[in-house]
Amino acid sequence: MSETSEFDVLKTAEAWAAEGRRVALATVVETWGSAPRPTGSHLVIDSDGNFEGSVSGGCVEGAVVAEATDIIEAGEPRMLEFGVADETAWQVGLSCGGRIRVYVERVN
Repeated sequence: MSETSEFDVLKTAEAWAAEGRRVALATVVETWGSAPRPTGSHLVIDSDGNFEGSVSGGCVEGAVVAEATDIIEAGEPRMLEFGVADETAWQVGLSCGGRIRVYVERVN
């Protein structure tokens, strides 16, 4: 993942869609406690699993990319939540004690 501004991520989403790629956009909509990325952070994902930007880091982004490819196929947006309350908190990289909600939608 490269360090890019949120504007650059949105421009990437626009460019990829214009190229005919099937694209989803993930947006951090809520955080609680310690979270690696602030509300409003974006990750753009194409149907091949390529991505740009960041919504968290570690395994959380892997989980978001996997969900995004399903969302691209189905067309239905989803709200994803990852946090310390989940049994999988350590597995997805939120051992820092935070919680994050990420909204993922297909870009048409």
